[in-house]
Amino acid sequence: MTSIGPSFSVFALDGLPEFHSGDDLAGLLAGVLDGVVEDGDILAVTSKIVSKVEGRIVAAVDREDAITAETVRLVAERAHADGAGTTRIVENRQGLVMAAAGVDASNAPDGHVLLLPEYPDRSAHQLAAALRERLGIRIGVILTDTLGRPWREGQTDAAIGAAGVVVLRDLAGTADANGHTLAVTAPAVADELAAAADLVKGKASHRPVAVIRGLGHLVTELDAPGAHALIRPSDRDMFRQGSAEAYADGYAAGLAARDGLA
Repeated sequence: MTSIGPSFSVFALDGLPEFHSGDDLAGLLAGVLDGVVEDGDILAVTSKIVSKVEGRIVAAVDREDAITAETVRLVAERAHADGAGTTRIVENRQGLVMAAAGVDASNAPDGHVLLLPEYPDRSAHQLAAALRERLGIRIGVILTDTLGRPWREGQTDAAIGAAGVVVLRDLAGTADANGHTLAVTAPAVADELAAAADLVKGKASHRPVAVIRGLGHLVTELDAPGAHALIRPSDRDMFRQGSAEAYADGYAAGLAARDGLA
């Protein structure tokens, strides 16, 4: 007879207010979460509402200027075939590689854009600590944002900030079900949680917060590594540049070498 294995559930929160600069996010969420969340729950919070309460909204006549201001390094750039602008994949101030540096005009007043939280892990830590104190339970918090993926169409949510939750589970050195030793397997747990939560959250439906239940074993102390631990160091990044940028650098290096030998 087949038995039922482990399971978890995800549900979104309705009835949340519009958030503004200076709002007490923890207080507003605690009022909605009290009696709803349980010990061991994980809260997935769209980073844009954190940006709003932290005042990370700026006037921008041209969104491209705001993207440039948040860019540390260009990874790839490609003009649209229809001539309607350019897509830039960049590394931003938070060390994240993403389209448009995470600058978002959706759900922002006309003539303004939202920037990502300045320090996402710090924001997640402050929110988790405040909610634990107010609600008297042990919960984890992840801040989510939408990312594209190399080689894959579409977008998914990923964790850009985290506190009190496992973000990366290193299984290297352990054995699989057949006894084979795993070499590099390391599930990005926080990203998996963010993607699951995005199935019930949504920009258009005004549901920026979801609760993940049944995975209390992933909830940790607040001093555990945050989502920054998911950012791959440059010395291990095999795709540090887009193909056009890598070609241009290689071509320039070849010309320099040729001229040096002349």
